Amino acid sequence: MSNDIRIGGREGVQVTQLANQSNRHGIITGATGTGKTVTLQVLAEGFSRAGVPVFAADVKGDLSGIAAAGKSHKEVDRRVKLLALDTYQQRANPTLFWDIFAEHGHPVRTTISEMGPLILAALLELNETQSGILYACFAIADDEGMLLLDLKDLRATLSWMGEHAKELRSDYGNISPASLGAIQRKLLVLEEQGADQFFGEPALQIEDLMITDFSGNGVINLLHSDKLLRESPKLYAAFLLWLLSELFEELPEAGDLDKPKLVLFFDEAHLLFKGMPKSLVDKIEQVVRLVRSKAVGVYFVTQNSSDLPENVLGQLGLKVAHAVRAFTPKDKKTLRAIADGFRNDDELNIGKMLIELKTGEAAVSPLNEDGAPCSVQRSVVVPPESRIGPLTPEEREVVLKRSPLKGKYNTTIDRESAYEKLAERAEKAVASEKAAKVMAEQEKQAAKAQKKAEKQQRANRPRKSNRQSVGEAFLKSTMRSIGRSIGTKLVRGILGSLLK
Repeated sequence: MSNDIRIGGREGVQVTQLANQSNRHGIITGATGTGKTVTLQVLAEGFSRAGVPVFAADVKGDLSGIAAAGKSHKEVDRRVKLLALDTYQQRANPTLFWDIFAEHGHPVRTTISEMGPLILAALLELNETQSGILYACFAIADDEGMLLLDLKDLRATLSWMGEHAKELRSDYGNISPASLGAIQRKLLVLEEQGADQFFGEPALQIEDLMITDFSGNGVINLLHSDKLLRESPKLYAAFLLWLLSELFEELPEAGDLDKPKLVLFFDEAHLLFKGMPKSLVDKIEQVVRLVRSKAVGVYFVTQNSSDLPENVLGQLGLKVAHAVRAFTPKDKKTLRAIADGFRNDDELNIGKMLIELKTGEAAVSPLNEDGAPCSVQRSVVVPPESRIGPLTPEEREVVLKRSPLKGKYNTTIDRESAYEKLAERAEKAVASEKAAKVMAEQEKQAAKAQKKAEKQQRANRPRKSNRQSVGEAFLKSTMRSIGRSIGTKLVRGILGSLLK
């Protein structure tokens, strides 16, 4: 049985994505309402049946129907007949639901340390000086043997840095109170957006996104992203960047396999690059280029290809473009850019084709066996075998109760980390200061007591009398008389000698 994924075609023509070329990434573009989500659903189903686990962001909530069997519909029946899909059958796919806010799926968490200062600085929109302090914070935590697991760990470490700024300056540079305050304020804003639920433990284990069911079908992991995009689009982008980086760092080199180990679909892909610092964009470009050697395929879903940097676009093999709306000069420029991105051996008017495409149709160019792009084909996209549209809350709950990961991530763990260690240090410092004060007071009281005792001792010592006895007075009087008599005689003798 072939692992290749049927994307679409037309009467007598099949357009297929080769499984052994699927780690060379791809892009799905098109205006709102032209069928991008259905194309994503078709590809996800195809990879799952080929035994490839899938991760996808469900930005509107309507991709959850992939977990239920589809229903008969006249448009589905038309496409099945047109494309001669003899093996088509409506069926559900093994699915796991994830949600950063833990409302519609298993909780998704990572730690501050795993996120790293580069992505975190972009998430907080820090300037160069503030980013430098954040890097210093991570370095200090490493040097001090403190774990940065959640937001309270990060806040506690930043506060400690402010209190010891003078001592830290020689090793880590100037730590400005103003910059520290700015970072702390941005952390509060991030916490209000729900990031406190994202940072912590147990952290998501990458291997839990790479499982298959008992039949060998790859499990489709859906991240519920509706609320996430509304309330914290930066957090959504940061999570996707973290996931891509973790895959690159954790997975071993695999080279070109018969099929990928994992395929990622990043919807609203422009958020990965919009407003991001150049250093981070460069990092994304590098990871996208190198992660294919880990047998991971990355597929970006966005309205037009201009949302992605040129260096990323150049690495995307599969190209699927739904209808483009070209009403303004900017739209027409985008149309030309999309058209120029296709190989066109048949000299088709691709720009005109893109405007005329109907809902459910797309211009498709996969890679051939040699890894070169095939000439663009106007194709009708095959209908998904699962439901088009969302699950009901009750159906989602049934899927969650059957999950093999049920209970694994539900209970948070708060082990000893930077917050607890710094709190312990502060308690010890307060206790030491209190003990020093008590000792000083005791020494002061002891000195006062000693002084008082010495004073009392002097008061109790017997005094010598100043009064003279009768004998003493007679003796002193006699001596004074003799002294006067002798003195008078001496004076007279001396004067007599002088007068002579």
